[in-house]
Amino acid sequence: MRLALSWLTVLPVRVDHVDARSAARAITCAPLVGVLLGLVAAGVLHLLTAVLHAPPMLAGFLVVGGLALATRGMHLDGLADTADGLGCYGPPERALAVMKDGGAGPFAVVALIVVLGGEAAALPAVPWGAVVLSLAAGRAAFVLCCVRGVPAARPEGLGALVAGSQHPVVAVAWWLVLAVAGFFVAPWHGPVAVLLAAGLVLLLVRHVRRRFGGVTGDVLGAAGETASLTVLAVCALA
Repeated sequence: MRLALSWLTVLPVRVDHVDARSAARAITCAPLVGVLLGLVAAGVLHLLTAVLHAPPMLAGFLVVGGLALATRGMHLDGLADTADGLGCYGPPERALAVMKDGGAGPFAVVALIVVLGGEAAALPAVPWGAVVLSLAAGRAAFVLCCVRGVPAARPEGLGALVAGSQHPVVAVAWWLVLAVAGFFVAPWHGPVAVLLAAGLVLLLVRHVRRRFGGVTGDVLGAAGETASLTVLAVCALA
């Protein structure tokens, strides 16, 4: 859990040793980090809207910006790099090189605008439980990306360390827990949101396996943002 907090937040948690076993456990614990972030985000959103009476969109964007700071922007960076990699032409090697380059192309810009704007607009329109559920689902997406049988696209990096490290039972258990929790957040819409998010993450994993040959750390970030936005959007429609 300390490693998960160290990786996924800006909390000054010190971890002296990282190996494949501890990395696998950190990915398993990732949804708990999402719950923690969700509770903080929901509290800040309530303070901005109910106490300070900030306009909904302003409050939404401030919370989204705060989450980016709290996570070092890692997931957004992964979303941008993955969008550029999927949008370029050429063999997998070229796509991986584009992702590693670090620049933001047009696909990255559009993806960031859609995701950040969508999250900012949906946050004030959903109950606090949906905020927590969305961030937990975003981190549960990491578990799906790292299920056994999914290879790493590169021989180095975070993807190589955690790819194939999660038992399918663990992944299914996490998403079942989230689906049940979704029923209490928004009956019917909540479970549908969770299941749709899981389906989109699985489609993304399937696509990157064909396009890149496997997953990378960037893909984990893109999957997380995809799942979070999906849950928020469906719950906002309720």
